[in-house]
Amino acid sequence: MSDKARELFEALDLDHDGVLTREEVIVALRTKGPSLAASGVVPFWGVQDVEASSAFFDSADQNGDAVLTLEEFSAVVDRRFGWS
Repeated sequence: MSDKARELFEALDLDHDGVLTREEVIVALRTKGPSLAASGVVPFWGVQDVEASSAFFDSADQNGDAVLTLEEFSAVVDRRFGWS
């Protein structure tokens, strides 16, 4: 797990409960995405629309429990963004 994945997870975890919900990912990427990209936390191309954010959530939710753990999240973003 990369430090960048952990930093991004923490930035998206709006309620700081240690997991990400679909709504949290969508809202956080829409509201924080541009500033996260500008500061280098996420690549600019990683900030996408609602449908893409939802599809990203589905691809990361490996056990289908409707929340993303840091491990699930980092497995996808490290691979997708080339951080691993």
